[in-house]
Amino acid sequence: MTSRDRFLAACAGTPLDRPPLWVMRQAGRYLPEYRALKAKSSFLEMVRTPSLATEVTLQPLRRFALDAAILFSDILVIPEALGQGYRFRDEGGIAMEYRLDTRAQVDRLAPATAVPERLRYVADALRLLKQELGGQKALLGFGGSPWTLATYMVEGGSSEEFERIKQLFYADRGTFDALLERLTAALATYFRMQIEAGADAIQIFDSWGGIVAGQDYEAASLRWIRQLVAALPAGFPVIIYAKGTAPHLAAQAATGARVLSVDWTCDLPAVRRALPASVAVQGNLDPVLLNTTPDIVRRETTRLLGAMRGLPGHIFNLGHGILPQAKIECMQALVDTVTAWK
Repeated sequence: MTSRDRFLAACAGTPLDRPPLWVMRQAGRYLPEYRALKAKSSFLEMVRTPSLATEVTLQPLRRFALDAAILFSDILVIPEALGQGYRFRDEGGIAMEYRLDTRAQVDRLAPATAVPERLRYVADALRLLKQELGGQKALLGFGGSPWTLATYMVEGGSSEEFERIKQLFYADRGTFDALLERLTAALATYFRMQIEAGADAIQIFDSWGGIVAGQDYEAASLRWIRQLVAALPAGFPVIIYAKGTAPHLAAQAATGARVLSVDWTCDLPAVRRALPASVAVQGNLDPVLLNTTPDIVRRETTRLLGAMRGLPGHIFNLGHGILPQAKIECMQALVDTVTAWK
């Protein structure tokens, strides 16, 4: 069984001897080879250059026996393709080129039809990766949820209180819905492009789904995710990762997504037992553990694997992205423990 076969079997809920393994942000700052490349090329240059994006994507797979590669890119390429660029602030966080303040600005955003040409570099990188992987490893594409992208666009970048996007949602639902409709259409086009270029699965990052009042999560975020899933080929593996949304797991499972990726605050075996057998789970080791010691990582990884024993439909991952401070020896301990599990 290839790693790709193992990953797709887990998505389908097939019993396996061990779960497939990949790690959110597995290509990035904790790797010395990434830092060496970053010293010569900016993050945005690497994202926009297919050969560099391919190189960064493959770096962790050369070092670790992972079962899946995830394209090196950024969720904010969609706002950029619609006409609202972004950059990284010197003090940390994201700054958009401007802030969406009015309905007229929303109406001036580019249509979804502009996405394939403006984000051609993403499709080119996926095709390169598909060739490099040779069908042995699963290849994941991804994007942000409409709600999460809207938070950056309306706030003008990273935010702590999310006051502006919430005001828009409550005070001007017409403009809010117009923005989310545009984002949903753009993302559907983008995801179909990624699938045509060779992606085996798509992960939707609803990173800020957890900041919505519980009774409003459906209207603010989940209804748009549901539309996205429905716009993709029937049965195609879609993974939803929505940090801080444990109360909504049952509703997320009803979107048509094949996999729910849950954060580290959830009891993963309980989530697995509560969800329909047709929906797989992904996760959910606390990423801070990779900053500790190999012995601790082996202990906690073994504990999670043991708790999930006999529960099919599990993709091993972290409960959030790997941190820049993660230790190589801890990541190696994680990989060795999962791949040797029986």
